[in-house]
Amino acid sequence: MATRNGFCKKSYIVAVDVGTTGIKCHVYDKEADVRGSSTRKVSPLYPKPGWVEMDPEDLWQSFVAVVKGAVQDAGLQMNQIQALGISTQRGTFTTWDKSTGVPFHNFISWQDLRGAELTTSWNESFTMKVVHGVSTILHLVTRQKTFQAASIMVFSPQHVTFRLAWVLQNCPEVQEAVKKGTCCFGTIDTWLLYRLTQGSAYLTDYSNASATGVFDTYQMCWSGLLCSLVSLPLSIFPAVENTGYFFGCTDEGIFGVPVPIMSLMADQQAAMFGECCFNKGDVKITMGTGTFMDINTGNEPHTSFTGLYPIVGWKIGSEVTYLAEGNAADTGTAIKWAQELELFSEVAETADIVTALDNSDGVCFVPSFSGLQAPLNDPGACAAFMGLKPSTTKSHLLRAILESVAYRNKQLFDIMIRETRIPITNIRADGGVCSNNFVMQLTADLLGRTIDRPNHFDMSSLGAAFVAGLGAGLWKSQEELKQLRTTERVFVPSSPARHHATNLRSWERALRRSMHWYSQA
Repeated sequence: MATRNGFCKKSYIVAVDVGTTGIKCHVYDKEADVRGSSTRKVSPLYPKPGWVEMDPEDLWQSFVAVVKGAVQDAGLQMNQIQALGISTQRGTFTTWDKSTGVPFHNFISWQDLRGAELTTSWNESFTMKVVHGVSTILHLVTRQKTFQAASIMVFSPQHVTFRLAWVLQNCPEVQEAVKKGTCCFGTIDTWLLYRLTQGSAYLTDYSNASATGVFDTYQMCWSGLLCSLVSLPLSIFPAVENTGYFFGCTDEGIFGVPVPIMSLMADQQAAMFGECCFNKGDVKITMGTGTFMDINTGNEPHTSFTGLYPIVGWKIGSEVTYLAEGNAADTGTAIKWAQELELFSEVAETADIVTALDNSDGVCFVPSFSGLQAPLNDPGACAAFMGLKPSTTKSHLLRAILESVAYRNKQLFDIMIRETRIPITNIRADGGVCSNNFVMQLTADLLGRTIDRPNHFDMSSLGAAFVAGLGAGLWKSQEELKQLRTTERVFVPSSPARHHATNLRSWERALRRSMHWYSQA
């Protein structure tokens, strides 16, 4: 597209979402319609039981390939791209040498459990009990902002804190680089930015930083207290900037022209922004590899005692929006596992298969391949089928798996309502699993609320694009963005939650029996 003066009109935003199972890139126009797309699979590595890694070079090559592929698919040239936005999975990190840019080790995934023992020992330590007690008293008495960790009853193995501590204890190269002052730490967003700018930008944003567990959401900085307690050197952490910020331009040699990088965003916060959940009380349910349920808590972080996590949604200008989040790690994971067991052939047919049944024949499935998160917070829980009978069929097993997704949604929603006491304004869903009508309808029934499903499921990339577009001037305000979001279907409760009460109680009983399995072995 060229103007009368012969210059290319720059009215397109490229956004990349680096997920757990794939990397997606979309090119958006001013109407937020997708003009071109490209995807690449992510191949996780499992070097040891409980270890989950990603190859940094494979990730880099895939990132560059999907950007070029999406722009080509849109029939555009790179010089027509106004800005680049990046959304990434959270908590996946590596460390590298500042002088060479070469990583010391593979990315350690957010699913990795090598820090679980350290997490457990810390949560049970006398020091942690004292920190929790003192901070809780200070918060209740003074109502002042206090150390973030004290607002959480337990640390999760998925948080960066103890996996990074493991690296520092077990990798001599990292230890030596720390001593020399040449060690860099970064989640995927920071590392990609470092590569894209040829080392000139060593930054992250508040949404990504707040999801690591090392960042103090109350004080809005890396936690000196936590780093001191767990022996993490503050010197290795990147500077933190606004979510909507000019992070620099890509090196010209990568895409042929420099492209302004106008947003870095953690994937769940990006999905929240893409869903236009801008108001206090707005709720987003992302059902992808895992389920992440977030509620907009306004301009104050939420203090939780059950494992809901206070995170920064986004910081644009001087305005900070906070979220409270609960998650279940194994949603899409469980469904993919069922497909590999040949319980079904195509994902699209699963809703019809299970709807043809009246019930799951008393079978319950516990979706805890990676343990149980809030509100139970048990990394030792196991995945399990319970209630199997000679009459149990493949279809019953599949229905039990899909029901477990909705039951976990109900569990997270109830604790969120009980803890935050914030009136719910809207509930919106996204992620690949939200395309399953059975899961969506059962969730609506259990929550007793209408749930909005958008036309476009890739909300993380859309959110990164929205923030980048606001910074680049393609869009002017959040109100303008609300007009661009479209709804594909609204799921309305069709039966009272009490109709599902017996099945839900059975599932909760199965859940309790699966707990502490690995610690007992």
